[in-house]
Amino acid sequence: MRRFFSLATCGALGQIAATAAWAQNQTTSITASPAGSTNAGLHDLSPWSMFTSADLVVQGVMVGLAFASLVTWTIFVGKFVELALARRKVTGALRRVTAAKSLTEARDALVGDKGVSQVFVAAALDEARLSSGFDGEDNIKERVASRFTEITRAEARRVRIGMGLLATIGATSPFVGLFGTVWGIMNSFIGISKAQTTNLAVVAPGIAEALLATAIGLVAAIPAVIIYNYYARGIKNYLELVGQTGGAVGRQLSRDLSRDFGRVNAQQMSRAAE
Repeated sequence: MRRFFSLATCGALGQIAATAAWAQNQTTSITASPAGSTNAGLHDLSPWSMFTSADLVVQGVMVGLAFASLVTWTIFVGKFVELALARRKVTGALRRVTAAKSLTEARDALVGDKGVSQVFVAAALDEARLSSGFDGEDNIKERVASRFTEITRAEARRVRIGMGLLATIGATSPFVGLFGTVWGIMNSFIGISKAQTTNLAVVAPGIAEALLATAIGLVAAIPAVIIYNYYARGIKNYLELVGQTGGAVGRQLSRDLSRDFGRVNAQQMSRAAE
């Protein structure tokens, strides 16, 4: 009987030991399995890896938006230099035209100046030459003002080159990026249906790649809008300087015409007195 109990006790202890060993093995395998699956499901979510892993359509959208951003900053640098030089040139020319006593003196003061101020002076002198011997000075001023308006419009068109492109980039880039995002998310859902799983580790990389397109779209659009508004104000101020220069040239023309007509009237009066 004692032998039976001792054998039973030994068997029970052996069964308990085997059960404990099996439970320990199961715990170890359960603990290790998620870690292994997590490591297997990890993706490199750096911007470059997301770009290289994205769909071709999404990659094309990203490349196009990156190119648009490059164009935006190229226009920013080029327009900054252009407006700075033009503003300095017009300011100096306005000072010289205002200090001159006649259009001829203003023309001599602007020798070598290839800006819009020299065009104003040349147009005024040319119109005065073409209209010499014709009707009164008011009609000459009217024709000169018409030519000044054309010159100002041409200068405005010249300095606004690139502004339309900035407006287009600022207005369309978010929607282009959104198109890339929608396309990428659509492909992610297709991948979910094929994998027959809703595991976030499977879904997240594709969605992150798609959202990167929207982020690049905003990176392209926000500076374009800011730069456009900045240069819209800068161009407006520059065109005001151009208008002031045209006004100064017009006043010089008016003085020259009054001087010439006064001289002619004096000669006529002297002849009549004789």
